[in-house]
Amino acid sequence: MRVSLKDVAAHAGVSIKTVSNVVNNYQHVTPAMRERVQRSIDALGYRPNLAARHLRKGRTGIIALALPELGNPYFAELAAAVIDAAATHDYIVLLDHTGGHREQELLVSQGFRARVIDGLILSPIELESEDLRDRDENVPLVLLGERDYDLPYDHIAIDNVAAARAAVRHLLDLGRREIAFIGARQGRSEPAQLRVRGWREELSAAGLPADDGLVAATEGWGHADGAAAMTRILDAGRRPDAIFAYNDPMAIGAMRVLHERGLRVPEDIAVVGFDDVVEGRFGAVTLTSVSPDKEAIGRLAVESVLARLGGEAPEPRRVWADYRLAARESTLGRAAREDGAEG
Repeated sequence: MRVSLKDVAAHAGVSIKTVSNVVNNYQHVTPAMRERVQRSIDALGYRPNLAARHLRKGRTGIIALALPELGNPYFAELAAAVIDAAATHDYIVLLDHTGGHREQELLVSQGFRARVIDGLILSPIELESEDLRDRDENVPLVLLGERDYDLPYDHIAIDNVAAARAAVRHLLDLGRREIAFIGARQGRSEPAQLRVRGWREELSAAGLPADDGLVAATEGWGHADGAAAMTRILDAGRRPDAIFAYNDPMAIGAMRVLHERGLRVPEDIAVVGFDDVVEGRFGAVTLTSVSPDKEAIGRLAVESVLARLGGEAPEPRRVWADYRLAARESTLGRAAREDGAEG
C-alpha cells in the first residue's frame, strides 16, 4: 500500500503542509520538527511521487545529456557527474549518444526529444554556430566542451590552452626539452587545436622551438590512435624525451608502444595525458594527467538548466570550471609512488 503525505502527517501529529515542507526541503522548518517528521517518514517507508511533483509544475523531471562518445572514459565519468548532480534536484537524466556526427547533434539540438525533457545538456563536436543560432526550441540548452560558439546559451568548459600549458610546463620543469604532441586531429577539432596551441605557447615561452615533426595527427582519440601516433614518431627516427597526449587513452596507447620498443617511462620518455580517467591511475605506470573538475562541470551544467527553467538565470554566460595537474609515475617515476604525489 502506498504511503501518503496524509499518513505521515497523522503518524507525526503534524499538518500535511508541515510534512510537505520537510519533504520539499523548505528552509523555514525547525530542526526539531524536521527530525520529528523524518522519523515518521522512515518508520512508514514514505517515498515522494517525484513524477507527480514535476507534473504539477508542468515539467517531466527529465534532463537529456547528449555526448559524442559513451565509450570514452572521460564522457562516461562526466555522465556520472551529471546524473549525480541531477539526482540532488530530483531529476533523472536521459542519455543520447551522438557519435560526434553533425546530423545527430543537429537532431538532438533541434528538439528531437522536446516533449519528454525539461532541458538539454549537449557536448557538440561538429555543430556550427549557424546550426544553433536559428534553434527554434524553448527547451533550455547548455553547452559543454571547448568550441567557442558565441551564442546565447550557457557554456561550461575549462581553459584548454592554460591547461595544456600547465602540462608542458610540468615537463619542462622536469628538464624535458623535446616534447611531442600526439592527437592533433585531422580536420576541425577546436579542443585539439587549443591544446596544440597551449603546447606551442609554453615551448615558445621557454625559448624552445615547436617542432612540427613532433606533432602527430590522428583520425580518432582512442588507445589505438595513440599507439599508432607513437609508432609513427619513433619509426620516423625521432626520439622525444616527453609526450603530451590529447587524452588519457591516447597516452596509454603510446606507453604500450614505448614498452614494446624497450623504452622506459619516465626514465627515457615522460608521458602526460589529459582528462584524468580512472584507468590511468591503475596501470603498471600510473599516468600524469590534466584533471578537469568533472563533478563541478556536471553540477554547473545541471544548475544552469534548472536556473533557466526557473527564470532565475542572468544573461547567458561562459563558465570556466577548474582543473589541476595530477602528477604521477609517468613523469615523476618512483618518487610519485613513494611520496603519493597527485599534483
